[in-house]
Amino acid sequence: MANTQFGGAESVESYRKKIMTILKKNGRTPLSDRELATKCRTNRGGAANFRKAVDELRHEGAICERRRGYVSSANMGYYPATIVRLSRTFGFARPEEEGAMDVFIPGKFLQGAMTKDRVLIGNIPSRSGKPEGEVLAILEEADNRLTGIIVNEDGRLMFRADTMSKTPIQIQRKDSVLYNEGEKVLAEVVYRGQRHAEHKVKIVFSFGTSTRASVCAQAMVALHGVTEEFPEEVVQQADSLANAPIPEEEYKKRLDLRDTPIFTIDSAHSKDLDDAVSLEKTETGYKLGVHIADVSHYVRPKTPLDEEALRRGTSIYYADHVIPMLPKSLSNGICSLNPCEDRLAFSALMELDEKGEIVKYDFRKTVIRSAVKGVYSEVNEILDGSASPELLDKYQDVVHMIPLMDELCDIRLRERKLRGAPELETAEGKLVINEEGVCVDVVARERGKSECIIEEMMLLANEAAAKMAREKNLPFVYRVHDKPNAEKIENLEKILLRLGVEVPVFTDIKPTHLAQILDGARGTDLYPVLNVMVLRSMAKAAYAPEPIGHFGLALKDYAHFTSPIRRYPDLAIHRILSSYCENPDAGAIQERYAAFVVQASAQSSDTEVRAITIERNCDDCYKAEYMQQHLGEIFDGIVAGVTDFGFYVALPNTVEGLVHVASLPESDWINDDSIAFREEQGTACYRLGDTVRVQCTKIDVNSGNVDFALVEEGHESA
Repeated sequence: MANTQFGGAESVESYRKKIMTILKKNGRTPLSDRELATKCRTNRGGAANFRKAVDELRHEGAICERRRGYVSSANMGYYPATIVRLSRTFGFARPEEEGAMDVFIPGKFLQGAMTKDRVLIGNIPSRSGKPEGEVLAILEEADNRLTGIIVNEDGRLMFRADTMSKTPIQIQRKDSVLYNEGEKVLAEVVYRGQRHAEHKVKIVFSFGTSTRASVCAQAMVALHGVTEEFPEEVVQQADSLANAPIPEEEYKKRLDLRDTPIFTIDSAHSKDLDDAVSLEKTETGYKLGVHIADVSHYVRPKTPLDEEALRRGTSIYYADHVIPMLPKSLSNGICSLNPCEDRLAFSALMELDEKGEIVKYDFRKTVIRSAVKGVYSEVNEILDGSASPELLDKYQDVVHMIPLMDELCDIRLRERKLRGAPELETAEGKLVINEEGVCVDVVARERGKSECIIEEMMLLANEAAAKMAREKNLPFVYRVHDKPNAEKIENLEKILLRLGVEVPVFTDIKPTHLAQILDGARGTDLYPVLNVMVLRSMAKAAYAPEPIGHFGLALKDYAHFTSPIRRYPDLAIHRILSSYCENPDAGAIQERYAAFVVQASAQSSDTEVRAITIERNCDDCYKAEYMQQHLGEIFDGIVAGVTDFGFYVALPNTVEGLVHVASLPESDWINDDSIAFREEQGTACYRLGDTVRVQCTKIDVNSGNVDFALVEEGHESA
């Protein structure tokens, strides 16, 4: 330690240790700045280092300044967290401690904190039993941009954020961006107050009128930092690869499958065809080939193309738009398995037994030539016997495989049920968009047998890839799905018992337990709701470098191998498996890819969440746009969710709307364990799964919100 008797300055690190020791001993009693400096024996020469030590510890969240001085955060039970979500009246923070639940923060306790801010949280009494807290300090401000609408307040244009504050906030300066009342804009916070309403923004871009779903979708995409345009060097690299012919040496060193009947099956509008199949019957079972576009041949490590693909992580699909992970010259061109064209592929060649189980697998670099671009709806017609002679003629080279694929699919579905995988059926809506980009219809998406066939074949290839990686001890990007945590299962069990649903006896939750719950409710009014509840009770699937298995599929081995055009984790494992096929030295591959799989797993999980958020929010805007045409109309739906301020009703076409408590007869309404919305003293009760008749009363395309009001008066649920 430096000698301070003659004016020598102690180091910052020394002051840090002193400060933490002193505050820890002081318990929950604050020390003023002067008291703390005195106890640290700070002289004039050490004042700067003392001040720096205090600032560092405050920034880290190790200490906190309260009204009467500094305290140790650990002594007070304070902890650092990140703001992950804001609404207009509350927010959520995610503690840095692994596995901790998100913390609900009432709006008045946010202290002006913004999404992605790192903050210090203190717990407050909870009304719901779940963690609630207040922001004590903003440790690190995020670079925040917001979307919102320009509104007119007493003749002055103001900014009303989509999240954050109910009160419009001041626009500091107009700059060169032109904007008008009612437009959807992107804003940047340029001044922060102690409350959200005190912030000031500048407008950086106007997207257009906020009543158009396409405009709101553009804003959503921009807010998340996603761009449709690729950097020029990435486009040039992709175009160069796409325009070059397949080198002759690739034909020589690859397995040539151009004479094998192979074809793709996808939607009619798909242009990025990254998987094709072949199948034949054997004496002991089946030979299945799943042939995937060899994207890793074109997208090499640490090139501009690869770095951009990793940054994007996944293609994003909403309404009639695609924001691709790779430039179109690759995704729709040389990498797409277009019919009657030579293509480089990476093939999973599997031998299956009579039960459809993998008994042998091999991964080979191949050259293929897809015989036909199969379409789900057309294959479904062949399967049900309604195909026209012209359609059968189109599939003449591969039609013999289709009944065999159907047979294998049925076997695989039976096996999936036997191993206990729950059959979750989530309703998906299909948006019908006209030439002007307006949503004119929403219909429930129907899933035919051919979609199921392809899914089962892709599952087999994915399982084989993960099995190989685990058995050969390769660094890998696995698709993992952990078992649900105890709290979620306890909550699910409680709700099921309240609903009168038989609950399996279990101490350690297994997939088959959830399957039993769903099977027991199949055919009842509660079945659609139970699907959602079981889904919500489960952990989120993610990407990870460790093979913990996939709970939802009841599989020990699973990865994503089949879509490298649109998902980076698939491209990553193609790269690793390609290296192994060239040189099966697991040690060398570990050394080369160990750090890469950690980075790719984390980035792929993050970009997947971003894509899902964008797709879901954009779809809500388009559904609201469609419902604008049906304002005032009456619909039948089911109660699909319960909140503190009302309940959600889902229509058969998947549109959901809120019946707000304010629209119900005046009474003391309560949220009964998120199972029912009922009168505390009366008899009216709206329970999950109940059928109700509602009128569409209000639409907000900008937020994607639809409001319903009950048509009938008085409703009692058994």
